[in-house]
Amino acid sequence: MARNTALHFRVVEGRHLPAKDVSGSSDPYCIVKVDNEVVARTATVWKNLNPFWGEEYTLHLPLGFHGLTFYVLDEDTIGHDDVIGKISLSKEQISSHPRGIDSWINLTRVDPNEEVQGEIHLELWVLEEPHRRVLHCHVIEARDLAPRDISGTSDPFARVSCNGQTLETAIIKKTRFPHWDEVLEFDLEERELEKETRGPLLSMEVWDWDMVGKNDFLGQVEFSLDTLQKSPVKGWFRLLPFPNAEEDAGGKLGALRLKVQLAEDRILPSMYYQPLIELLVESILCPAEEEHVTPLAILEEISSVESRQDVAMKLVKIFLGQGLAVPFLDYLNLREVTRTTDPNTLFRSNSLASKSMEQFMKVVGMPYLHEVLKPIINRIFEEKKYVELDPCKIEMNRTRRISFKGSLSEAQVRESSLELLKGYLSDIMESIIGSVEKCPPIMRVAFKHLHKQVEDQFPEAEHEDVKYIAISGFLFLRFFAPAILTPKLFNLRDQHADPRTSRTLLLLAKAVQSIGNLGLQLGHGKEQWMAPLHPFIIPCVSHVKDFLDKLIDVDSENAGEAQPRTLFHPSATIKEGYLHKRKAEGLHLVTRFTFKKRYFWLSSETLSYSKSPEWQVRSSIPIQRICAVERVDENAFQQPHMMQIITQDGEGQLHTMYIQCKNVNELNQWLSAVRKASIYNERMLPSCHPGAFRGSRWTCCLQADRTVHGCSRTHSAVTLGDWSDPLDPDAEAQMVYGQLLLARDKLREKYLELSEARLALEQEEGQEGSYTKEDHERSFQDRRMAATARLLDVIQDLERAHSAFERREKEEAATESY
Repeated sequence: MARNTALHFRVVEGRHLPAKDVSGSSDPYCIVKVDNEVVARTATVWKNLNPFWGEEYTLHLPLGFHGLTFYVLDEDTIGHDDVIGKISLSKEQISSHPRGIDSWINLTRVDPNEEVQGEIHLELWVLEEPHRRVLHCHVIEARDLAPRDISGTSDPFARVSCNGQTLETAIIKKTRFPHWDEVLEFDLEERELEKETRGPLLSMEVWDWDMVGKNDFLGQVEFSLDTLQKSPVKGWFRLLPFPNAEEDAGGKLGALRLKVQLAEDRILPSMYYQPLIELLVESILCPAEEEHVTPLAILEEISSVESRQDVAMKLVKIFLGQGLAVPFLDYLNLREVTRTTDPNTLFRSNSLASKSMEQFMKVVGMPYLHEVLKPIINRIFEEKKYVELDPCKIEMNRTRRISFKGSLSEAQVRESSLELLKGYLSDIMESIIGSVEKCPPIMRVAFKHLHKQVEDQFPEAEHEDVKYIAISGFLFLRFFAPAILTPKLFNLRDQHADPRTSRTLLLLAKAVQSIGNLGLQLGHGKEQWMAPLHPFIIPCVSHVKDFLDKLIDVDSENAGEAQPRTLFHPSATIKEGYLHKRKAEGLHLVTRFTFKKRYFWLSSETLSYSKSPEWQVRSSIPIQRICAVERVDENAFQQPHMMQIITQDGEGQLHTMYIQCKNVNELNQWLSAVRKASIYNERMLPSCHPGAFRGSRWTCCLQADRTVHGCSRTHSAVTLGDWSDPLDPDAEAQMVYGQLLLARDKLREKYLELSEARLALEQEEGQEGSYTKEDHERSFQDRRMAATARLLDVIQDLERAHSAFERREKEEAATESY
């Protein structure tokens, strides 16, 4: 049994931030930490005291966490960035808001004594000796301490205080992972043990020693002497700051608007979810004559509009894992199509069918989307051209950058913008239309079946285009166009676009939408200033139809479903880009010469690299050999944003490759991507060294033995939530169960209504023996009652299983405590 912890947070905006620059403004950005590990950095908003970011993230944290902290800083070109303030949220605070936090929160000052992190390994016991009692305090080691020195390390020592006595360990210099292995002894007087204690009597503090000035506080942990008398204590203990209530400075430091939500689930063993999955699968493999009587149909009825997207995503992944994604979509799409009488309203609502198709494309088709759009999106971001067609929005002062001959007239600006848009749009459409063979076969089969269903429902000549619009409405309007509009949300870019580029992307997305609508709405909208693009859009319509005809020309039998735990072909590229790889043989070279720029490709089978994307010779690492993917301390090579990939060869030898990324977001993305690809490997390491073995010792823990066990825990399952999340049928079934549990009262009400309606039919039943309309209605009610009852039974069984495991957890915790 496992726990599934997902932390969703969005940094929306800031207000009334203080000015940190001489210009009277600031250049703010946010750093987000989970338990003092940087997980995200927002873009910098230049010269703005009321910045808008709108950046959101999801973190998978299987081992849980303690706190989430948002820091606001002012970026400076020269010198260190200025810290403006912070917001700290404990896990308990976030958990107390089941629907999530969505509010403005004032920033507080950053106190160095509160910026503590790490754990200390202790063993404490009281020993009875003749005529005295002795408290033995074995200070073994510490890990992941806060760096207090400019070198990125600390010089830690431990200070232990008990009943007026204070003893200290030795100082271990230049490390965040000190190993003391010292036993400190304290004499305990009888009267001290017998009197009532009013708080902790033993205090363990960790400090950073400084030759000049005051020592820096690194954290503390406290114990009650009564607890130590009853039983010895041994283990790792989290270091905490001095007790000090944070003050919000009365809003003087400004505020952030944050959205934070914690989703925590207990994941039961697979056998407990099997009845639920079988019930859902039965809906599509053995559909009832009436479309409303299957468990899947009932699930759609009881799920709220707000949760429908999440439900759709989980169902898509469940059926992908079962190898039944296409039958699942066929079932939902057929229900939607047969219920639609006006073809203009087909798939226009937020039904489970439309949401499932949308999520299906994101889950299965993201590598395809990247291959089609990423080169063009990158070029648009790099060129930063000024593009505008709306006369009301043309800013003449910006046009000077377009021409060296002075300002252009409004007509010239529109003409220049039109040519740029046509150029970009031509490249986009050429890439899309030429991508038939790149599209995943499973997507093509789903579109083929949808095309047939719509054609059968609307066979009339005047509805000739409906079967094309049904596909293009998903592929263009809900896939390509949104990705062009907001590339960051589709992982096409690391940051949101600046205002100029964002406007260009918006105009291109509008044009792609018009093409996806097969030009049917051209000239009918309010944006008549888009008319100059119509002569380009109209010829594209016939090309799109040809493209769709080729797209659905696929053999349904041979285009197999994705296998469990995979979302796309094993050789499909999940992530790629330039990184800096450290040369293993360059131990004695100057640091900057030991790193070489290489282009990396990651698939679910291999991590490969070469000198450039075009280079024919590639080096490859099989994913199955990876046993750890972790961060590297900055002091290891005096380089930031570094990670290590540890592999094991056939003889059991470990090998480490060090990689440098350009920023913290790229580092987190690569860490997450490689961890997801290797998450099911059997030989994952429980610990590793966050430093490097240099100068005959590890830079992290200073151990001289190269083969000594790692001094820090690994984080193999800590990942960013996105389209590349691996399939996890148990976690997905648990989410569906959660939705059913929320709607249990509604299900019970439906069951009672059906029972009453069934009883009324029996009372009104005629004396004729022939089959009547009432007989048909009664049969329908019976089947619907049966489906509802089975769902209620599944909910009850899972609820009992959760209760049993919860009781077992409490009993085990009580036993350990005893």
